[in-house]
This record gives sequence, structure tokens and C-alpha cells, in this order.
Amino acid sequence: MDRGLVILLHGVGSNGANMAALGRALAPALPGVIFESPDAPGGRGPHREWFSVVGVTEANRQHRVVAARPGFDAVIAKIIERHGFSNALDRVALLGFSQGAIMALDALANGRWPVGAVIAFSGRLASPAPLAPATGTPLLLIHGGADPVMPSSESVRAAEQLTAAGVRARISIEPSLGHQVSNTGLAVAARFLNDVLT
Repeated sequence: MDRGLVILLHGVGSNGANMAALGRALAPALPGVIFESPDAPGGRGPHREWFSVVGVTEANRQHRVVAARPGFDAVIAKIIERHGFSNALDRVALLGFSQGAIMALDALANGRWPVGAVIAFSGRLASPAPLAPATGTPLLLIHGGADPVMPSSESVRAAEQLTAAGVRARISIEPSLGHQVSNTGLAVAARFLNDVLT
């Protein structure tokens, strides 16, 4: 069996093909690991979304995340089953960017997916309380300190809340980085995945 499976989750208005570039960048540092970058079930054409952001507010975001769970879970389950990891979730990692990070964090915070690792780039925790995380899943949050779309304080808050709920969380803030993934962030993610996918 392959060493591990990393499922890459894109942001709103993007798609799996765009996110696949991160997998190609990570692959040389992670031999034997499979990378999958699915399209989210929502949206149209190349502009996919895990949930709609039209009219989204602090008050209704949690409801949209909860409503997106069945579609998200179906996508994740199909990939895991196809690669034979259904009974080896400890060798599966979810890596999300922006809205994909929101969904990855929700999968952890809700306890639905006790996978081997979760990495959230430029994300936020938007899961309703009470949190019931899979505490055996280590978490890495990576964020740009100059992110104008999703402030890095969101990752700091997510780390605090999930740590309080029993999750082992690490956080890496790049001071001058905006809403993007940098080579530095990818290197941090690769080291983290090498540690957990053993």
C-alpha cells in the first residue's frame, strides 16, 4: 500500500485542477504519497465552491458549513475508498486553502474524519459549538500575516479553540504574506506531513 494520501481542498471560485499544483510542488518531498485534488460539488464550470459565499455573514456561515458537510463527506469518502485507505485513515491528510481550509477544519472540529493530519492554509474555524474534535489528529495552520481576505487572527483563534478542545495544533504565520500559499509554507507543510505520515 502507498505511504499515504493527501487530499487537497481548493478555495471558493477555484477548482481541483488549480489546487493540484500544490500537490505537484509537495510530491518530491513526500515519496510514496498520493495526491488528490477534487472539485467541490457546488458552483458552476471551473468556478467551484464548497458552500456559497453570496450573502454570507458571521451569523449564517456556520449554517452553510453544516449544510455543506454531506457533499464534502461524499467527495472525501469516495477518494479514500478508491485508494484503499478506508481502514487506514491515520495515513490520510486533508490540506485545504481558504474555503477548503474551513471545510478541513470543520471535518476535524466535528470529529467526522479522524485522519492522520489536517493542514489549513489561510483558513478559519467556522464550525458551530460544541466542538467534538478527533483529538488524535494533529493540526497545522499556516497563514499570511498580511492576508486581506482572511486575517491571520482567524488561524490564531482556531488554534486556541482547537487546542482547548484537545487537539495538538501548530501554527506558522508569515508576516508579509497575503492570501496565498508560499514556498516557505509548502516546506513547513512537507516537513509536517513527513512527520505524521510515517
